[in-house]
Amino acid sequence: MADVSVDDLFDAAVRIQLLERSIVVSFDADNTIRIKFPITRRFAEFLGIPHYLILRSFALMEQEDLVTKAERAGIVTTAKGSRKMIGLMRERYQKEADGILGKVIFEELLRKIM
Repeated sequence: MADVSVDDLFDAAVRIQLLERSIVVSFDADNTIRIKFPITRRFAEFLGIPHYLILRSFALMEQEDLVTKAERAGIVTTAKGSRKMIGLMRERYQKEADGILGKVIFEELLRKIM
């Protein structure tokens, strides 16, 4: 069984967040936008694939500076990962993201990352 692609994981993350109606956004001291990823076991369940494949894919995403492990927060996006995730929300799921975050907040996130 092959690893899950980065694009597929980001898409799954957005779909899980929209399905659960929960998008957790935080800002670092340097104003970097961070978005909390669902737990890896939730990805495995959602995608119907073994957990070890998710872990391997997350290790690759960490090497590509898309996500990082945050103490007591789980896996969160880096600045590069946030641009990718918010861009994906805009391209494929804007109506749903507007519905959860609110149009003003979503537009502000887009403005900050672009």
